[in-house]
Amino acid sequence: MPIRATDQIIHKAAWLYYNHGLRQDEVAQKLEISRASIAAYLRRAREMGIVTITTSSELFSDDVLARELEDATGLTTAWIVPEDRQAMDPAAEMPVVAASVFLELIEKGDRIGVAWGRTVYHIADVMPFADLRGVTVVQLCGNLGAPYSYRPDQCTTEIARRLNAEGINFYAPLVLSTERLAEELRGEPVIKEQLATISDCQLALYSVGGIEDDSHLVKCGALSAEDMHALGKNGAAGVIAGQLIDRDGQWVDCAHNRRCISADLDSIRAIKKRMLVVQEDNKFEPLMAALRGGFASHLIVTTSMARRVMERWNREGLGKGAPGAA
Repeated sequence: MPIRATDQIIHKAAWLYYNHGLRQDEVAQKLEISRASIAAYLRRAREMGIVTITTSSELFSDDVLARELEDATGLTTAWIVPEDRQAMDPAAEMPVVAASVFLELIEKGDRIGVAWGRTVYHIADVMPFADLRGVTVVQLCGNLGAPYSYRPDQCTTEIARRLNAEGINFYAPLVLSTERLAEELRGEPVIKEQLATISDCQLALYSVGGIEDDSHLVKCGALSAEDMHALGKNGAAGVIAGQLIDRDGQWVDCAHNRRCISADLDSIRAIKKRMLVVQEDNKFEPLMAALRGGFASHLIVTTSMARRVMERWNREGLGKGAPGAA
């Protein structure tokens, strides 16, 4: 049942108090109401049973814009982080919402694929501890050099640790020096088996990368800024699990992708629950590419980003659902 307008403030108070750990006076200041009212709202939240992670995140999905976005794009569910005076900074709010939603989507015995990057790393960093023995967390792509932050193995290991789950890392680089070496490594039994079982995952967590000069692939040394610029001119529009996709979300046939050790994009699309989290405003074009390519069944974005997606989606007449959606 949708959250009634009169209950919105109760949900917001419960979210800030229980999920962010704010004191009652801090919640009162954030929502610009009295501390006595906050105490009453929190008591009411307990009586209504909305203090759990599961129902608290309903605050971000019970929104007309979220419903419109789902109907237009064919998403299973969208969560929209507001940018109003009663919301925390979206940069701080987004990982908390995503971690809560992620925990909701996990079922007993699930196999979960995890990618990499700043967004995924921040989600892992705020994820509550849970006891989900029997769940397996696997890396969707090869690894990066030790000095680089937000590495794939760091994201996978930390999420597995938070869930008390089994973690399986790729013991191979993300990008090899030659296409031949990459092809041979993909043929190694251990790597081949790991890549083959990606489509057996029930849930995937990732963001979509951009193709700017300061993108993760450039920062980690996989591509030079000049290479990335050239690839953009030749049709690259975003990055999924270390691989370049075009504006329609399709695999780009280029030397970088052929040198990558990463899950086949069709294997990722075959995962039933594909949770895509996009925070930065400059990720709009990569997000559109990912949506067109069917890389999201569950989406978390800000209000402004959701509106931009709706405007573009309707203008392009894409209809319900994206090409390649599972």
